[in-house]
Amino acid sequence: MSAPTKKPSDETAKSSPKALGRLSLPERTFVADALRTETVGGVLLLVAAVAALVWANVPALHHSYETVSDFHLGPGALGLNLSIEHWAADGLLAVFFFVAGIELKRELVAGDLRDPRAAVLPVVAALCGMAVPALVYTLVNTVGDGSLGGWAVPTATDIAFALAVLAVIGTSLPSALRAFLLTLAVVDDLFAILIIAVFFTSDLNFAALGGAFLGLAVFWLLLRKGVRGWYVYVPLALVIWGLMYNSGVHATIAGVAMGLMLRCHRTDGEEHSPGEHIEHLVRPLSAGLAVPLFALFSAGVMVSGGALGDVFTQPETLGVVLGLVVGKALGIFGGTWLTARFTRASLSDELAWPDVFAVATLAGIGFTVSLLIGELAFTDDPVLTDEVKAAVLCGSLIAALLATVLLKIRNAKYRALWEDEERDDDESGVPDIYEQDDPAYHLRMAEIHERKAAEHRRRAEVAGGAGDDDERPA
Repeated sequence: MSAPTKKPSDETAKSSPKALGRLSLPERTFVADALRTETVGGVLLLVAAVAALVWANVPALHHSYETVSDFHLGPGALGLNLSIEHWAADGLLAVFFFVAGIELKRELVAGDLRDPRAAVLPVVAALCGMAVPALVYTLVNTVGDGSLGGWAVPTATDIAFALAVLAVIGTSLPSALRAFLLTLAVVDDLFAILIIAVFFTSDLNFAALGGAFLGLAVFWLLLRKGVRGWYVYVPLALVIWGLMYNSGVHATIAGVAMGLMLRCHRTDGEEHSPGEHIEHLVRPLSAGLAVPLFALFSAGVMVSGGALGDVFTQPETLGVVLGLVVGKALGIFGGTWLTARFTRASLSDELAWPDVFAVATLAGIGFTVSLLIGELAFTDDPVLTDEVKAAVLCGSLIAALLATVLLKIRNAKYRALWEDEERDDDESGVPDIYEQDDPAYHLRMAEIHERKAAEHRRRAEVAGGAGDDDERPA
């Protein structure tokens, strides 16, 4: 008798990787910690954005908003006598990009991006999620005879704002989709930084640029020598930032460069790598202070019926809105589908393609970096700058509302998946779903079931005895 042959479908099912499958336990723990901080920061970001709009649009407060935003301080001799708004955009956002640099480095050496096969999906999705919005903006402005200078505005995703929306609507999004969103944002930040460095750099001061590179070399050397102490690195980082600012390259590039230099892999005996430790310390400063303050002094645009109408009639602003709402969703969803199609990776059994589309729609929230690029793209036209900011706010709001509807439709399914991920019946501190191959887990569960069975037998005997008593004659 010949041996049974395997069906081709069975073979394919076993060999095909799963897209957006369950995370490993260490990765899940790291993602959960990172997202928890980002969610709190996102709520603060929402509060700051609303405060900025109120401050700028209440007639009695508008003048004070402009006065504070335009107030200058800093050493003029060093070329750093900047307005508060400028300090927020160039100074505080350097902290945000420093954290982004650490996140990217960790993903490359210890996270999902270290495996080329696992990295393909989020990288392609992120690239398509930037290319399609830029294409949408370009097409709208080519047809409408608008300025092509803002093509990069709708390319960014704001992970903190997106997570704040998830927190507000109360959806129990599975960890795999949250991790996908986080990785998308990390890759997105990298390419946004490259866009800023390449397309928004002019009038280079090579002496200052050389000094910044020298400072970065010293920073790298000190790290490699194992030198410790914030009193060494913080002053050096400020010098590097000041030189980078005066070089003509956007100063936030200094932040991401220093973040990428930190070591993010663990050596023997280390519970956390230096990069993870510093990120743990600095992330609350970035999410809780730097980004909300930037939003406070960047989101304060005048909003009126006429201004909102202009958002949907001018090619520049309409291109931004459509880029965020339509371009992001189609780009990320299309990139994910194409990657799964041509790498033979099947979607996780727990998810469906509408889930991917909902997350892609959520990625259309492009608040922080989009506002920054909008300021850089139209720096010579303050009126258009404010209109583009209004378009970013409108596009992000529409994307958030659409994502809310799409995610709420599937929320019952998400909640069931989340409960499965969190269940810890043996009270070991590790979710049961990660212990299915551990014999000790099954032994613990057997003991628990035996105790429960014994308790039920005891109760049955008690109940049976009570029933016999009831049948005795009075």
